[in-house]
Amino acid sequence: MASGFDKYFQIAPCFRDEDARADRSPGEFYQLDFEMSFATQEDVFRAGEEVLTAAFEKFAPEGCQVTQAPYPVISYKQAMLEFGTDKPDLRNPLRIVDVTDFFQRCSFKPFHKKTVRAIRVHADMSKGFHEKLLQFALSIGMGGLGYLEVEEDMSYKGPIDKFIPDEMKGEIAKIAGLVPGDTLFLIADKEERAALLAGQIRTELGNRLDLCEKNAYRFCFVNDFPMYEYDPEEKKMVFTHNPFSMPQGGLEALQTKDPRDILAYQYDIVCNGVELSSGAVRNHDLDIMVKAFEIAGYTEEELKVKFGALYNAFQFGAPPHAGMAPGVDRMIMLLRNEENIREIIPFPMNGNAQDLMCGAPSEVTEQQLREVHIKIRQ
Repeated sequence: MASGFDKYFQIAPCFRDEDARADRSPGEFYQLDFEMSFATQEDVFRAGEEVLTAAFEKFAPEGCQVTQAPYPVISYKQAMLEFGTDKPDLRNPLRIVDVTDFFQRCSFKPFHKKTVRAIRVHADMSKGFHEKLLQFALSIGMGGLGYLEVEEDMSYKGPIDKFIPDEMKGEIAKIAGLVPGDTLFLIADKEERAALLAGQIRTELGNRLDLCEKNAYRFCFVNDFPMYEYDPEEKKMVFTHNPFSMPQGGLEALQTKDPRDILAYQYDIVCNGVELSSGAVRNHDLDIMVKAFEIAGYTEEELKVKFGALYNAFQFGAPPHAGMAPGVDRMIMLLRNEENIREIIPFPMNGNAQDLMCGAPSEVTEQQLREVHIKIRQ
């Protein structure tokens, strides 16, 4: 963009030093990368959803439903509250609600001074189901799993009922939208952990009760990610995601706000709980870049050395620009209904980035080391 191209796209091989996961092959992957000058976040959304809907409609198995544009846009804060993850699977109809304030006024001491999240489920559940769900909760590090069952007369049954004053029972029904036959599951912990645990319980409930929509690809955008977070090990502020994103509020926000309150123009495309792409409105201003990195502990001299290409380009001015890059391998993984990306890669690597079919990487010769000026010290 700094060199004068106003837009481009490419299907490009990329190389990253990242660990292997079910949806991420170590080292190499392919991406559909596109970038546009003088573009807003919404311009990128329109381009991305047009391509992805068309691609999935063409290559999805027959009879599958695909989200039509415009895709739902969910903020990071909303995603963590309602889904317990920044990669929400919209095929699961269950939603998480915050009941923290309510339980601070009840006499159930284990919930006091904790974040409390609730999940309403309308389904028949046996005693055995509750026991298995409790075992799952314990396996992910929870101390237990509270619940309330709603009777036909809107009275409650369950271990927590006696701790809720009678005059407050109508209030919890209104907050959670309870009706007869519902079960309300309750998760309590520190805020960040409560969100993650509730997300795992939501997913488990959706799977165990077979609630999730079948034969569908449900897309959404997640945006408004925090620009920074505090790293307790390094005892400093660090970038949450892409350090080259434009902070919302620009230079003024960087100069006047608590870094933890600054949001970035960053966004992800998520499909069926899998992140297909991350993207951003890019920072194009040198002063903003210097200040943004200063908050994360970088000096201007370090910027010149580590990110010299951008630092130098911004000296001459760069247009506002934005883009994203959906992962082609992940798209194929979803279209083939595979749970592991290795199933759609011809020569997949294992968790140690080894290609066992080809026996790579293998021993290098002394001559090969000399050609690239590498010397190994024993």
